[in-house]
Amino acid sequence: MQYKAATAIVLIVTEPGKEHDVIDALRQVEEVTESLLLFGEYDVFAKLECPDFGYLSNIVVNRIRNIDGVETTKTLPAAPLLD
Repeated sequence: MQYKAATAIVLIVTEPGKEHDVIDALRQVEEVTESLLLFGEYDVFAKLECPDFGYLSNIVVNRIRNIDGVETTKTLPAAPLLD
């Protein structure tokens, strides 16, 4: 069985005071379908949808981690439910 997309949640820790700047930058990344401000251990939630996991990895490593104000990320790949 082949799937048409790779989905992941990326939890982001930002530099203090950079949360809104990071969310604004995430909104410029086409593959980010949702972003939210969080309270607690992580500062920002981002949901990504990409054609495959290689593409997703490229977006996280080369785009999201290079956003000014991003300190750390934790990527949670999602898997579809199997029947």
